[in-house]
Amino acid sequence: MARYSDIKGKYLYLDVEGVEHRVYFEEAGEGIPIVCQHTAGSDGRQWRHLLEDKDVTSRFRIIAVDLPLHGKSLPPFENRYWEDEYKLRKDWFMAFWISFVRELELVQPVFMGCSMGGHLAADLAYHHPEEFRASIGIESSCWSGGFDRMFQQWWRHPRLSNDAKPAMMMSLCSPYSPESNVRETVFMYSQGAPAVFSGDLNYYGVEHDLREVAGDIDTNKCMFYVLSGDYDWSATPELCQELANKVSGASYTLMEGMGHFPMSEDPSKFKQYLMPILDDIEKQVETEAA
Repeated sequence: MARYSDIKGKYLYLDVEGVEHRVYFEEAGEGIPIVCQHTAGSDGRQWRHLLEDKDVTSRFRIIAVDLPLHGKSLPPFENRYWEDEYKLRKDWFMAFWISFVRELELVQPVFMGCSMGGHLAADLAYHHPEEFRASIGIESSCWSGGFDRMFQQWWRHPRLSNDAKPAMMMSLCSPYSPESNVRETVFMYSQGAPAVFSGDLNYYGVEHDLREVAGDIDTNKCMFYVLSGDYDWSATPELCQELANKVSGASYTLMEGMGHFPMSEDPSKFKQYLMPILDDIEKQVETEAA
């Protein structure tokens, strides 16, 4: 007998800063909405295991987005995007998510992101706390300066194989993560458009910088959680904990034996660290409703 997933996918025609984007997203479940942002150069498939987890989707509505130019989200049709160098800008990145949650009429959803999505979790908690009930930053730090400049020329060099990118992503995974999950994570990275990953690093390694203002994040307005894998050499545990320490009321969790892509490289172990956070958010909602 055929087996089918309960995940539903669709396209949203979304205006961001006057440009219409064809945004693909997948969702599953009912309850408190959680919107999920993938890592640089990848797409929403990284959240597929969470989307199919009944323990989660029985209580939460999980929505995983392919950022424009990523995955199934095609470039804007009426914009001559090929004439410009793609660089992900912080202001546009935040505007995209504000537009997305408002278009779907989500009332105070939870934002969850990893890597560049983890950085955005912090930026949204600081700049737009009124839009989100909570923000979960996975591999999230105040700053990743120099990362873009270090790799920008590499990814565009004509003599560099596209295989170099997924190979480096494998080095960011924990050696203890199941090989099938690691290979799946790396497989996703082998499919992105060549300039997209390096363009994403403009936000990750240049424009994201909360070193001077992270302490102003108000967890009374937007709860803030930080998780980090101890085998991540990009957003290291030390950098992630530094961010959490700056934010009064923030929660920090070290995920032992995990790397940079916990939700896809070892979803079962990631779930063990995520569920207490989701329980905490659910309790807050119940308290407010009482």
